[in-house]
Amino acid sequence: MSLERAVRAKIAGKRDPQQDKEAQEWIETILGKKFPAGVAYEDYLRDGVVLCELMNKLQPGSIPKVNTSGGDFKMMENINKFQAACKAYGVADLDTFQTADLWERKDIAQVTTTLFALGRASYKHPEFNGPYLGPKPADECKRDFSEEQLKAGQSIIGLQAGSNKGATQSGQNIGAGRKILLGK
Repeated sequence: MSLERAVRAKIAGKRDPQQDKEAQEWIETILGKKFPAGVAYEDYLRDGVVLCELMNKLQPGSIPKVNTSGGDFKMMENINKFQAACKAYGVADLDTFQTADLWERKDIAQVTTTLFALGRASYKHPEFNGPYLGPKPADECKRDFSEEQLKAGQSIIGLQAGSNKGATQSGQNIGAGRKILLGK
């Protein structure tokens, strides 16, 4: 098997049809319209129009001009606008897909991951009142320790500090084996 085929198989293996379905249903609910029958999930999202409409529903005016016609570059521009709007909305840069992932259908699983990240980011926007996609992100749990508690923690020696009941690595011969010289 060629390396390229192996890489494609690994990427395709990451894809979860159930997550694709959840993301599609979330988009349909927010936009109030169903995906056309017989059109694949990635094919319907490919030109970026639906993604821009979704972003404008979540945060009105975030993408003022959506290209509905034009060449390939105009459609890829929609995807780029969606990605920029996602980042501005609170989606982490590492959670956003690359334009080629959708346009060339290289990694649709990453596109779905971005949609789930967008769904999680929507929890942090009080102006949006659902539906949400994915689990609610955890809130910060800030702790305040007294000076006495902090000093008490300094006297504790963890096992990684070398007090592992006298265990050492002496006697282990990792790497080069013993060299035995034979007599002449």
